[in-house]
Amino acid sequence: MPDVLDQSEVDALLAAVDAGAVKEETTAKVFSRNKRITDVEIRTYDFKRPERVSKDQMRALEALHEGFARNFGAALSGYLRTIVEVSVANIEQLTFSEFIHALPNPTCFNLLSAKPLDGQMCLEISPLIIYPIIDRLLGGSSADLFIPQRPLTQIEWRLVKRLTDRALSNLSEAWSHITKIGFELTETESNPQLVQIVPPNEVVVVIGFEIKMGNRAGTMSFCIPYNVIEPVMSKLSQQNWFTYAKKAADDSHSKAIEKSLSGAPLQVKVLLGQTTIKVDELLNLASGDILQLDKPASGEMVIQVEGKNKFTGVVGQYKGKRALRIKRAIDANDRVA
Repeated sequence: MPDVLDQSEVDALLAAVDAGAVKEETTAKVFSRNKRITDVEIRTYDFKRPERVSKDQMRALEALHEGFARNFGAALSGYLRTIVEVSVANIEQLTFSEFIHALPNPTCFNLLSAKPLDGQMCLEISPLIIYPIIDRLLGGSSADLFIPQRPLTQIEWRLVKRLTDRALSNLSEAWSHITKIGFELTETESNPQLVQIVPPNEVVVVIGFEIKMGNRAGTMSFCIPYNVIEPVMSKLSQQNWFTYAKKAADDSHSKAIEKSLSGAPLQVKVLLGQTTIKVDELLNLASGDILQLDKPASGEMVIQVEGKNKFTGVVGQYKGKRALRIKRAIDANDRVA
């Protein structure tokens, strides 16, 4: 009997299964020397697509690139002068062949180097969003834009490079939480079928992003071959990631916020005193009239910052001009008139 069934035998077998003549095997038997094994959990495993990245590492990669998506969206919004939203849509393990065959042709395909890591990564941007962005850069509204089915021109590649430079800068910043990596654009291609950076059956991690700009939306895919990031996989545990994120928020992030707020303008007022007058007296006030306040000129005045009592001080003169010298800060329990 031959080991391989021909097509007629395969068709006959499938027809028999559909007709119910052959029952499908739904249970699996486990043979072991230990006869006490009665309940064993069995999971399917595809040897063509082994899961080489653990779930914790996948969650860490997702959290890392969610931060990248927020920063990249903010950078695009400032550059394009319109609201651009970037978010992580999905993250999965595929073979490189499956990733390439799922991409449109032509598309915006960028090969990246990630020094000091060996090998290359891929950043693909869908034509559905790249052409509206190019139209926006050239002064159009992209309202009734037709998406052409052609490769990008040299001028369009130059414009796209401005976007990829911002993406690579934000990628380097996001990955600096794990290890210092310098992402650089090495080559561009319109036909992804011509690119072969790893063997077709090599496992890759693909992070899919969704980019929204007005009424336009498209996808961006970041392909990371496993053999490229294998040296740093031990640093991608979820615990290490959140520990670093908490430390960064307490240190560098706080300093950045403090630096940004240090140049913010504030309104400062000095309350010289109060008094009570009649409405008739208020209506008859004229230039040169004198109002007697409830505080002496040498008394402490209340200094308000943005409408809140912050300091007390005394009125004086400095270099021929009226000035106020701060004496003390006002506590929450102080009662100031």
